[in-house]
Amino acid sequence: MPRPPARASSGRYVSRLTGGTLAIIMAGGRGERLRDLTAHRCKPATPFGGKFRIIDFVLSNCVNSAIRQISILTQYKAQSLIQHVQHGWSYLRGEFGEFIEVVPAQQQLGPSWYRGTADAVHQNIELIAAHRPKHVLVLAGDHIYKMDYGPMIAYHVEKGADITVGVVEVPAAESRNYGVLTATEWNRVTRFAEKPATPDTLPARPGSILASMGIYVFNMRLLEGMLAEDAARETSEHDFGKNVLPDAIAAGRQVFAYPFQDVQTRAQSYWRDVGTVDAYYDANLELVHVKPELNIYDEDWPIWTYQVQQPPAKFILDEDGRRGTAINSMVSGGCIISGAVVRESLLFSNVRVEERTRIQRSMILPNVAIGSGCTITRAIVDEGCEVPEGTAIGVDREADARRFHVTEKGVVLVTPDMLRRPRGA
Repeated sequence: MPRPPARASSGRYVSRLTGGTLAIIMAGGRGERLRDLTAHRCKPATPFGGKFRIIDFVLSNCVNSAIRQISILTQYKAQSLIQHVQHGWSYLRGEFGEFIEVVPAQQQLGPSWYRGTADAVHQNIELIAAHRPKHVLVLAGDHIYKMDYGPMIAYHVEKGADITVGVVEVPAAESRNYGVLTATEWNRVTRFAEKPATPDTLPARPGSILASMGIYVFNMRLLEGMLAEDAARETSEHDFGKNVLPDAIAAGRQVFAYPFQDVQTRAQSYWRDVGTVDAYYDANLELVHVKPELNIYDEDWPIWTYQVQQPPAKFILDEDGRRGTAINSMVSGGCIISGAVVRESLLFSNVRVEERTRIQRSMILPNVAIGSGCTITRAIVDEGCEVPEGTAIGVDREADARRFHVTEKGVVLVTPDMLRRPRGA
């Protein structure tokens, strides 16, 4: 893997850089690989970790990095995301030049909606330029990680880079899911391939590749020019990974990779693309481990969010077979576990579980009611579900497949629409 970036010079230097940076969060994707979880919401608005939404992680990274000028570009099924941002992220002070603004697709430059990630930024370039940023930080709104963007921006400046790309090391077998970079020992990017079948692997570790995190630092003036050139190119798909970055490299631009590593240990930091149902399930279930890799209890790097004010979780009944308990689990406010047993699971806000029900290694999203005598194993029960008493989920795969969506790894996704369908339909 290329050399790790040098430590940022000083806190004051970095804060000056972040203060002159505008963050653009891309939150307009369809999220089709999450199947029915994104039938009525966009991927960044999907619940995560018991009380958060996916977008809370990138927004928290910005605020914790002292980046307080943030634009969120939306397009598909954005209403729940807009409401979440309005309710939970409206505390920044406009009189100090701070803001989080939600920018819907508006066909600013013609009759087309966003044709790709680069086009989404290009269509809003006048709005971006009006804030007069020195650097633009382009971020994906659908990944789970904790990152201080300050050192990356400082690295970009110290290298004299035109573009800097955040990268992580992932198995080469997963190359079809990522943009893959080839870089020199000094992190200069020589090639960028979007989701290649046969990627360039790392010389020292042929089973691994450098994958783009969907994080880019641009110099503002350069970004304007590159996006204008891309927009004029009829053959372009107007995407950063497919077009803008490869074209920049071909043109001899200074493109550098920024490995996402712990500055002291050089170990790769936590980052997850929760783009499939299985990946989403695994990333959530990791949180119930004794010491999960993602520490959401870190007081030095809090994950901010909006949540409805709920009473504390309550566990009631204390009889054999009717004892409310939760073991190795996360239970959010407003939950009532009444004579039921929950193991290795996450219960989001306002979940009600009735007596003699057993929940094992499952995610129960907000505002779910589960009747008595149910068995739920290795499942994701979506927001607003009402599970009838005596329902078995995750017990008989063939029966589950007739009513619900079952992933390759056997995780059962249950939504209100599926529960309303007649059995066998």
